[in-house]
Amino acid sequence: MQKHNLDPATWEQFVASRRTTRDFLPTPIPQELIDQILTDAMTAPSWSNTRPYLVGVASGDKLQRISEAFLARWEQAAKALLSGFWGKLKLLITRFGLPKSDYKVNRRYPAELKPRSARIGAELYGLLGIKRDDHEARQAQWAKNYKFFGAPTSFFIFTHSGLGEYSVSDAGLFMQNLMLSAHARGLGTCAQGASALWADPVRAEFKVPKGYKLLCGIAIGYPSDDVVNSFEANRLPIAEIVLGGK
Repeated sequence: MQKHNLDPATWEQFVASRRTTRDFLPTPIPQELIDQILTDAMTAPSWSNTRPYLVGVASGDKLQRISEAFLARWEQAAKALLSGFWGKLKLLITRFGLPKSDYKVNRRYPAELKPRSARIGAELYGLLGIKRDDHEARQAQWAKNYKFFGAPTSFFIFTHSGLGEYSVSDAGLFMQNLMLSAHARGLGTCAQGASALWADPVRAEFKVPKGYKLLCGIAIGYPSDDVVNSFEANRLPIAEIVLGGK
């Protein structure tokens, strides 16, 4: 068995210090650093070592085109949501702005999980001074997803539909390694389900083989000093996830 020299206390401190970044500096990431982060990510375990995922890396003009396409769709959707019945009817008729994802991403949270989502939303928007009934401010904040929070690069994760949930599980392991590798090198990341709401602008930029579905995006870059990056989501105690006996 191969041994390692990492002190457990150091590991605990490091892994606990990883937090989502929601505002990035525009500083480009060197290609060799991106390659190393992806190499580190590939050390994650995989179902029969099949690695049923692919990664699209977008920076510069490519990322800007995706951003503009996302924003155009989001602006239509946001306008419809603020315009009442007729705005929503127009959205349904034109369909431009309606979700068009490879996976169903606009799911309702189960009743037992919804309080966790509501808590982080309230705490994050509270930090930013955005009130619950300020719909325009909340939509403006959400729109930052489609600017990738200013990140110079985004990874787009595709998984093979042939292995279903096992592909998604493998991608999750890969993504966690990727984000920890980035963190170790002074980079921040933001896993973005919002990047999968419309798959077509992403697919237009990459040669995606048949059978692969867009799962999510991961914005990556150097964190700024914006107050939003001081936000620390609560960590559940393990008692809430460990099953008891019958």
